Amino acid sequence: MAESMDNAAEQSSAPDTEQLKLSDLLERGWKILQELDSSNEPFGPNTVHRIKRGINMLEDASRMVVQLDLFSRNEEVEEIATADLKYLLLPALLGALHMKQSSPHKRLETVQIARAYFMDFLKTCHDYNISQFELPKPSNENGVSQETSEGVFSKAKSFSAGPSNLVAMAAKRQTKIERYRQRKELETRLSDVHKVVERGQADDEVSREFYLLNVQRWITVCLEEMEAIDQEVEILKNMDLLKQSRANQPAQPPRNPMKPFILTRDALQAQVLGAGYPSLPTMTVDDWYEQHRKHGVLPDQGMPSKVAVEDNTDEQARDEEKEKKAENDDEASLLKARNWDEWKDDHRRGYGNRHNMG
Repeated sequence: MAESMDNAAEQSSAPDTEQLKLSDLLERGWKILQELDSSNEPFGPNTVHRIKRGINMLEDASRMVVQLDLFSRNEEVEEIATADLKYLLLPALLGALHMKQSSPHKRLETVQIARAYFMDFLKTCHDYNISQFELPKPSNENGVSQETSEGVFSKAKSFSAGPSNLVAMAAKRQTKIERYRQRKELETRLSDVHKVVERGQADDEVSREFYLLNVQRWITVCLEEMEAIDQEVEILKNMDLLKQSRANQPAQPPRNPMKPFILTRDALQAQVLGAGYPSLPTMTVDDWYEQHRKHGVLPDQGMPSKVAVEDNTDEQARDEEKEKKAENDDEASLLKARNWDEWKDDHRRGYGNRHNMG
């Protein structure tokens, strides 16, 4: 069997690789995937080249496995040779490498190809009864699984069911939790067995356990990846429909540019309360003087001038009357003034004021 595999490897031609054995093709393609998973290198031309190179190697290995007819649905997993168990991983590794591609224009095609590889791997493992799991439903013509499409188109019906929908959601959640727990246990056991294999101390039984653990781990990985792919395919389909609907819409005519405008409330407010800053002069000094002259309110015209003249006449009359009285004082007035002066000489100021006790 080993000699036939080596001869098939020599007859197979790889586009970007030299002539390699089947085991070397698998190991190198698998190593490229592991390096990409653990690398923090940004996605660039070098990464694209490595992904394509890994895909070409694994595709060559898959063609060789088909030529050698290593697996059959009529067999049990115990009938597969230990050295051949690792080749069960080829579809899963190819699907994982395809998922690494990030071309936005071919994303839908890429995820559909990856889903086909994952489904092929899960069917083979299910036929060999390697692990207990439920096969995902096949995808329809649009690339969406029947379960996802039914959930989308009967959304209202599922929500109206109420308790049954909650039970299905709880069961799905419990399945994911159990799958995650199994994956962690498998990874722990796989790490311990991998150390023994690396030291070269693994016999046939340990090597067989190592490959079977890898297959079981990849079963959990593929189930999770297929759920994510179904959701992504649905989103990508909706995006394509949205783009097509936008392209079919008639182009809208260009709008005229808007002109600046003033709100009526602001204009009225400025008229009533002012503009918020000192007002500018509205007339010259000559205009003001002419306006007041027309109304007769200047000092040299109208009523204000007559009132001023009358006030001056009254004051002059009072002054003249006082002068006349001073010149024509009678004897009685003179006598009264003299007596008052004498009385002030004899009496000090405040005399006779008993209220102040003076």
